[in-house]
Amino acid sequence: MSAAPTESTTSTLNGDGVVEVRGLTKNFGAVRAVDDLSFTVQPGRVTGFLGPNGAGKTTTLRILLGLVRASSGTATISGRPYAALPEPTRFVGAALEAASFHPGRTARNHLLSLAPQARAGASRVDEVLELVGLKDAAKRRVGGFSLGMRQRLGLATTLLGDPRVLVLDEPANGLDPEGIAWLRALLRHLAREGRTVLVSSHVLAEVQQTVDDVVIISRGRLAHSSTLAELAQLAAPVVVVASPATLGLERLVAERGWRRAHLPEGTTAAPGAVALEQVTPAEVGAAAFAAGVELHELTLHNPGLEKLFLELTSRPAHPLDTGIPAAGGAA
Repeated sequence: MSAAPTESTTSTLNGDGVVEVRGLTKNFGAVRAVDDLSFTVQPGRVTGFLGPNGAGKTTTLRILLGLVRASSGTATISGRPYAALPEPTRFVGAALEAASFHPGRTARNHLLSLAPQARAGASRVDEVLELVGLKDAAKRRVGGFSLGMRQRLGLATTLLGDPRVLVLDEPANGLDPEGIAWLRALLRHLAREGRTVLVSSHVLAEVQQTVDDVVIISRGRLAHSSTLAELAQLAAPVVVVASPATLGLERLVAERGWRRAHLPEGTTAAPGAVALEQVTPAEVGAAAFAAGVELHELTLHNPGLEKLFLELTSRPAHPLDTGIPAAGGAA
């Protein structure tokens, strides 16, 4: 069922596809689901929108797509609210929840029934079926589809209008390892075409081989926003070293050409401690011994990317962590 991504025609709709969230806040009664949230998603890149369940991801995406009204702030696509976009269903392809399908319809007939609102013809239906790896299952009834196949069909639905912007909520849910690898290749392919791809997930490991940029939220607030490479740099191991001979330690660092790093957040280090990257404790210890520099601390801090993600999102989740009711919620 896994077809390699095929070439498709990039949408010719006007607009740069930049997604901007500025000062976004949403209250559900006494619960603040989104709290003064700001971030930008650029075209031509895959951006991971990350946070634990209940962090406010789905609420933010629902506001972006005009399904929920913000208490304050803005969420725009190419500088406009979703409702103000010309032909929004063609400009933006979105899948926020598990799609519902008539079990008696075939995959192809399901897409044909939705094609008119995306101004798509039968040829486009066949194209997206092949793109998502369902060409051979086009005439099968959806009622017999696995969860992973339903995920693929839902993605095909979002692609019908050849959208410039894709907004996908937990698209890897239900996919097996082969399906996840396929999805990764497809999203990278779509971004290379110049599209804006925003993918939400509560598991960093699920998307870290896919995304270029990350936006991490916790309790509705921005916890971190950067490229994935910059986030990985924060998670790189560092050696924290301290000595009562401060000048001797500084001279040793300079002579060896060791690269300094920021002290790990939350580190309780001795006065004058320095953090070093791309060096091991053994190397530092041996060099200090040879130079006669007394050490009072020599510690390796190796948070790892997943541990760093958990630290960034370690606050308790919102109470509304049970799904999205009709009026919206804080997933």
